[in-house]
Amino acid sequence: MKLAIVHDDLMRRGGAEQVARCFHYAFPEAPLFTLCYQPEDTYPDFKECDVRTSWYQKVVKNENQMKKLFFPLGVLAMKQLDVTDYDVVLISSTYCGKYIKVSNKALVINYCHQPFRLAWFPESYTEYLHATGLKKLVMKTMVANLKYIDYQAAQRTDFYLANTEETSQRIKEKYKYQGHIPVIYPPVVVNNFAIAEKIEDYYLMVTRLEYYKRVDLAIDAFNTLGYKLIIVGKGTKGEELKKKAKSNIIFKSGLSKTELQKLYAGCKALVFPQYEDFGITALEANASGRPVIAFGQGGVLDTMVPLVDKIKESTAIFFKEQEVNSLIQAIQKMEEVYLNFDPTFIRENALQFDEGKFIDRIRNFVNAKFKENKKLIVT
Repeated sequence: MKLAIVHDDLMRRGGAEQVARCFHYAFPEAPLFTLCYQPEDTYPDFKECDVRTSWYQKVVKNENQMKKLFFPLGVLAMKQLDVTDYDVVLISSTYCGKYIKVSNKALVINYCHQPFRLAWFPESYTEYLHATGLKKLVMKTMVANLKYIDYQAAQRTDFYLANTEETSQRIKEKYKYQGHIPVIYPPVVVNNFAIAEKIEDYYLMVTRLEYYKRVDLAIDAFNTLGYKLIIVGKGTKGEELKKKAKSNIIFKSGLSKTELQKLYAGCKALVFPQYEDFGITALEANASGRPVIAFGQGGVLDTMVPLVDKIKESTAIFFKEQEVNSLIQAIQKMEEVYLNFDPTFIRENALQFDEGKFIDRIRNFVNAKFKENKKLIVT
């Protein structure tokens, strides 16, 4: 079996990139094809991989440039990235991984984190939401083109995998896929995290600084309450969000694994105000024995145990409305009870999603489908 791994881009550290690195550990001899790659901006594990980029690598040097020029240059570059020599193409995709050039005979397996957000859910971007006049017309045209390109590319997938049941349903809805879509929850490197002996006086966010992550909502809440909040991450909305925040809110980025581990372990709770299809950072907090304040929709419904009555058997406090007062109420409740959660129970919840189990499931799925595919070709 000659296998190629594909991931959209390697320009950041996030849940999708953790999936791609686990693909590498499942199939360590396979090359990893991607739109572009900046080693210092993503996980150091990729330095062990045979990473092969498109010509877009020569055009862009950071994530912001990559996004601004993606349509049409990035689309064209990914379509020209050639893996036609491979029997199996294993894709980790949130947007353009599926655009890659594959053989008609290849077995294409797509672990889809979500249908391309800009194409199918453009209103989640402020630039689209607030555009007017000519700019709005241009953006609508771009989105319509991306939707067409994305849908056509999605039809080349033989088997989909999804990160949650909700994502599975979205794939079927947007891409009209008729087959069964197994759910394999994304991986958490539980051993990278540990329970601390002492809890410090701060809350934590670990996220990209983008509109759909709802960092603005957390800033509004903590500006009002005055509690200390540490926000770890980078993104296109970084400067705007920093201007919005009061002095009790601290921004950090470029942390080492050890530094991030200490922040997770020492926080009162992780603040998770966004809607996520899965949400690995919530489980990283759990791996550190810490509870989560989460908007109670999306992936957290699959991964968290919300506090109802038994705090020792809970991992999170949910808030119902994605607005400031609802989040404030959840933070105030957490402030009263955060020391009463059971760190051991919380960590055990995260162990269900450990990366070793994920790697085994991916390897077994790919090998099984390859054997089935070979039989069909012979027949």
